[in-house]
Amino acid sequence: MQEHTKSSTLENAIALQKYGVGQPVRRKEDDTLVRGKGRYTDDFNLAGQAYAVIVRSTHAHGVIRGIGLDAAKAMPGVLGAWTGKDLDAAGYGPFTCGLPLKSRDGSPLLQTNRQPLATDKVRFVGDPVAFVVAETLAQARDAAEAVELDIEPLPAVTDPEEAAKPGAPQLYDHIPNNVALDYHYGDMDKVNAAFASAAHVTKIDIENTRVAVVSMEPRVGLASYDKKTERYTLQVPTQGVAGNRANLAKNLKVPNEKVRILTANVGGSFGMKNINYPEYMCILYAAKALGRPVKWLDERSTSFLSDSHGRAQKIHAELALDAEGHFLAAKLSGYGNVGAYITGVAPGPLSLNTGKNFSSVYRTPLMAVDIKVVLTNTTLMGAYRGAGRPEANYYMERLIDRAADEMGINRLTLRKRNFIKPNQMPFPASSGVTYDSGDFQAVFNKALEISDHENFARRKKESKKAGKLRGIAVGSYLEVTAPPSPELGKIVFDPDGTVQLITGTLDYGQGHATPFAQVLCEQLGVPFESVKLVQGDSDIVHTGNGTGGSRSITASGQAIVGAAKLVIEKGKRAAAHILEASEADIEFADGSFTIAGTDRSIDIMELARRLHDGKVPEGVPGSLDVDHTSEPVASAFPNGCHVAEVEIDPETGVVQIVRYSAVNDFGTVINPMLVAGQLHGGVVQGIGQALMEHIRYDESGQPITGSLMDYALPRAEDVPFMTVGDHPVPATTNPLGSKGCGEAGCAGSLSTVVNAVLDALSDYGIKHIDMPLTPERVWRAIQDAKGKA
Repeated sequence: MQEHTKSSTLENAIALQKYGVGQPVRRKEDDTLVRGKGRYTDDFNLAGQAYAVIVRSTHAHGVIRGIGLDAAKAMPGVLGAWTGKDLDAAGYGPFTCGLPLKSRDGSPLLQTNRQPLATDKVRFVGDPVAFVVAETLAQARDAAEAVELDIEPLPAVTDPEEAAKPGAPQLYDHIPNNVALDYHYGDMDKVNAAFASAAHVTKIDIENTRVAVVSMEPRVGLASYDKKTERYTLQVPTQGVAGNRANLAKNLKVPNEKVRILTANVGGSFGMKNINYPEYMCILYAAKALGRPVKWLDERSTSFLSDSHGRAQKIHAELALDAEGHFLAAKLSGYGNVGAYITGVAPGPLSLNTGKNFSSVYRTPLMAVDIKVVLTNTTLMGAYRGAGRPEANYYMERLIDRAADEMGINRLTLRKRNFIKPNQMPFPASSGVTYDSGDFQAVFNKALEISDHENFARRKKESKKAGKLRGIAVGSYLEVTAPPSPELGKIVFDPDGTVQLITGTLDYGQGHATPFAQVLCEQLGVPFESVKLVQGDSDIVHTGNGTGGSRSITASGQAIVGAAKLVIEKGKRAAAHILEASEADIEFADGSFTIAGTDRSIDIMELARRLHDGKVPEGVPGSLDVDHTSEPVASAFPNGCHVAEVEIDPETGVVQIVRYSAVNDFGTVINPMLVAGQLHGGVVQGIGQALMEHIRYDESGQPITGSLMDYALPRAEDVPFMTVGDHPVPATTNPLGSKGCGEAGCAGSLSTVVNAVLDALSDYGIKHIDMPLTPERVWRAIQDAKGKA
């Protein structure tokens, strides 16, 4: 019998110190990815595969009078060409939104029931109307250009406020004034009474601009169909295979087991790849019709048209305060531009999520939200990093800076005066959620410290000598992470000594393999190198809601902890048999099962191997494997405080971010190095929206920012080195105490960058500029202010 000694137990403990929770362990996948050895969907090919190209509308709005396919079908290499009528005949179901949202009158969200290909009308430039499949991609492209479209143009509308007015072009007969959801939250009588009694009311109109996702990897799909088993397989980049399989099966109108989704490496998503799209239905249809695999790959130009966009709100925000600056109530009203179709979770960020996150870290006794979710002749909307959370925090922080200036109260003082205090936890926020933990004042103080805020005046004078304007902003944020859902935690001990960890979230850049392995190492003491994360096959991952809403570590973490407990329970029974002891005498620690009060023990990996090697009597587990689905974990509340410092050249309007600091409360931090990376990425995306990104349309609905030639993204030179600090207050709502971090950078950076620019421009009396704060907008604001002086 091979048993562990005290020295081997000590080795396990040392390994835990290196790879356990809280250690900055390097990402497992980096060596593969940095060397270009990653495998993305376009790297996969199947024997005999054909190629699909989608035919799209060039009109933003119009009636389809006819689609001619004959010329395309006659071209060399063409295997088939189809329209929406063919897919309708196949009986496919529509794309819908599953959120149980209701309008103020209690009526449900009005669905657009999008078909895979438009058959009656086109509703935005890029709306797919047909597709062709050929032997080669070049042949498919040529044939797609030969498809004849007869579309009668109709008036288009791209602005949600205009679209909601009587007489505006109507996208759907059953959705009056294009308002799919008239969202309301709050007791208006109480809110209005608070505003009526206020010593001061601050009001501001804000446009939160529409942005494109522009993930490094475009969308792509490889479809096949097995005639014998009547089973569809789709290789596709997603944010979670289990949920997407269920949605795709619903669209195909087949049982879940008739669909398999495979996802390999994913080159970014930010919310965009977490829904099914028409192109996937098209290639699955063609694969079945032709009896051979079919691949489709998007191009950057069509990605701007067909990928879901983010943000896009026009908001009127108000804050009521007493004479000392204490918040009494807050209001949001306005419009969310949902685009031409409603799918996935699109209305949620524009309405529900905005409201849930609006009160942030502040004692705001009353709150009301009134947002109309409006259809327009633009690309469909979806979740984009933060999905309503950065937007809501942006509105609150803009209101606070404006209120402080109007009331003559120091901006820092006003924030401190309204922070929720630690002794008030758990705190029932006016947004309808209850915060379980947090120390917002301490986070704020630490941010001021690491940013060297007290010496800003000196730096401002130095900038002035150089002919530059300098501004600073300090902004807090809080996020309500995605709602609870069950999550898979499956652990399999393989004969070769590896440990499969199977969970329903999915890594599309976050680096799940390392922190998830760290959690498992902490719980079971298994070797870090032995853990293999499995997320990308719906035949294996039977449960899970995917990655999104900063929920992965809380959801999968709870599932891993729960599964590990089951492994230990099984292990104690098995170890009792092998060590010839009573199960009640078996203890587990540092990866070993030990007979209490003795030095006789067996390592968990050795125990798993022994169970694989031989038969065990009845009542003794034959393996340590477990298949566990956790109960839904409650939302968490990551929060923090960011400080941005900018310089502006008044002659050109060019904004440069010269200093950036952030202190965050992410609860228990599993891997601080990965958390810092997630924070950096989110901050950069926020900087992009604040200073340069903006999807725009002309009056006819034609996009005028449809490529990287006219849509700017932040580059390395646009971003300063960041000073990052932590002030963790563990969450009480999940066993790890984690809070999530993936979207927090955006939530903190939007407001601080914009407010810092406006602080620099305050010498000119400039109080507001909508994003993006491009050199032209800043320069024009300066010139206008000079003209009024």
